[in-house]
Amino acid sequence: MTIIDLLEKNSSEIGAKTALVEINPEVYDDRRLTWREYELVQPTERTHYRREITWSVFNEKANRFANALIERGIGKGDKVAILLMNCLEWLPIYFGILKTGAIAVPLNFRYSSDEIKYCLDLAEVDMLVFGPEFIGRVEEIADSISQKRLLVYVGDGCPSFAESYLNLTSDCASNNPNLPITEDDYAAIYFSSGTTGFPKAILHKHKALIHSCKVEQNHHSQSADDVFLCIPPLYHTGAKMHWFGSLISGSKAVLLKGTRPEFILDAVSKEKCTIVWLLVPWAQDILNAIDSGAIKLEDYDLSKWRLMHIGAQPVPQSLIKHWLDYFPNHQYDTNYGLSESIGPGAVHLGVENIHKVGAIGIPGYGWEVKIVDENGNEVEKDGVGELCLKGDGVMECYYNDPEATAKSLKDGWLYTGDMATKDSDGFIFLVDRKKDVIITGGENLYPVQIEDFIRGFNKVHDVAVIGLPDERLGEIAAAVIKIKDGMTCTEEEINDFCKGMPRYKRPRKIIFADVPRNPTGKIEKPKLRKIYGADKLVLEQNKR
Repeated sequence: MTIIDLLEKNSSEIGAKTALVEINPEVYDDRRLTWREYELVQPTERTHYRREITWSVFNEKANRFANALIERGIGKGDKVAILLMNCLEWLPIYFGILKTGAIAVPLNFRYSSDEIKYCLDLAEVDMLVFGPEFIGRVEEIADSISQKRLLVYVGDGCPSFAESYLNLTSDCASNNPNLPITEDDYAAIYFSSGTTGFPKAILHKHKALIHSCKVEQNHHSQSADDVFLCIPPLYHTGAKMHWFGSLISGSKAVLLKGTRPEFILDAVSKEKCTIVWLLVPWAQDILNAIDSGAIKLEDYDLSKWRLMHIGAQPVPQSLIKHWLDYFPNHQYDTNYGLSESIGPGAVHLGVENIHKVGAIGIPGYGWEVKIVDENGNEVEKDGVGELCLKGDGVMECYYNDPEATAKSLKDGWLYTGDMATKDSDGFIFLVDRKKDVIITGGENLYPVQIEDFIRGFNKVHDVAVIGLPDERLGEIAAAVIKIKDGMTCTEEEINDFCKGMPRYKRPRKIIFADVPRNPTGKIEKPKLRKIYGADKLVLEQNKR
């Protein structure tokens, strides 16, 4: 079975039921906005935008696109890239690609034109499907990429250098092309987040995608009555693989454009959402809004909301404890995974283990986990080592990069580059990225541990810890701290609070500034290192 079969099953058995809803809380002049543009629009200029499709329409749209691709010569082993903001077209296009036997290649919506071209070249893409937000970026490289690729535009006002998606699909048959596709066929190429340099192309088979469906439903018990609120971008494995729980259970999902606390709570209230996956910054924003009185929970009907889960980055214990103060009846789960392990679920806390908040959890359904030292030997209890994963969700390879593949895949195990430790109960705690470890005076410092401690200070909104060069110690820990809106804070206050940590772990430098994060919530530490002159350290760390 593949995920294509799941879509066909839903269309056949529950075709009239709503599959997807798209909500854009703020649109201006009937123009669809990017996720960032809403900040520029005045409240008096905003309206509400909503549309939906059923499972049968979803499947028909996927079939039409598949048949259109086949007419254009796209078939098994070809690659079709998707460069779209979250919208109702996104998933039908994705499934249409898979129905041809081609490989879907989702692209990060933040990529510059040069990065788009880099990824298209690396993955050897045959067609690029893009939306209105990307006309300018694609136009910059159109002459160089259109010579060997088809360019398809989704939206109104198709540019001259592309073909219209509507024209391409309007006269195509809506029946399933029924091509022979198995779990052992290649399905998708996802790109690494790029927080450590140029992204790598991660190749997965269909068996990895169907495995993630089973993992998600096993962990979160999705039923036909659930409603999943999906906020993160669908190009990322985290968002899509959590949505796979909706696919396998035949339940509704809501694609929300915008991350403001009032948008999230309003969507949960109006759409009767039961499951919400949040990134740390969004959860923190909701708590801050409730704390300040900007949001009053009694204004929303949140009675259906049963599960809040977080992934994509380490989750501060203090955040979850504060969350449960306001939402004591919520189930909570955290998920660990990488694009190399088809997203979330390789390790998960489990809703029954809320007493272990702070851990990333135990091996997920169908996954094996071990923690090893530099020689590949498993570390003893409480020892720190590299986290390794094994299961059907592990990537096939880094496409066109055998050297990187050999470093990460060894005897069927994926070496994640994340440092972890395990307690006496078998629960795994994430310590830090291997490349982010700070060595100061011979001592290893793990920035995540320091960040988690500092977030416990009530004036801190966000924090990132990086290593800065030091003539005597080699490098020192520097804390880049963003203070909560409306508050003031001094370096002395931070230093006093940090006295609760062992002396060697305390940051030697405090910097009050914004903490940049990528669309999946991960701190962009390379950007911070560049700003504060730590680039040389990165080069040294890469040699370790």
